[in-house]
Amino acid sequence: MTRGNQRELARAKNLKKGQDSKKKADDGLSAAARKQRDAQIMQEKQKKATEKKDDPK
Repeated sequence: MTRGNQRELARAKNLKKGQDSKKKADDGLSAAARKQRDAQIMQEKQKKATEKKDDPK
């Protein structure tokens, strides 16, 4: 009977894992909006990096 219990626990764990990954991936944005947001973030990071590089301390 132990194997059946392990199977059920594994199924429940896998189901929970699948639901958690969907929550992270789905932020309510379309692909174009997500791409725009990510591009904005990367531009800000790049700007900060160049400012840090140009500012010798």
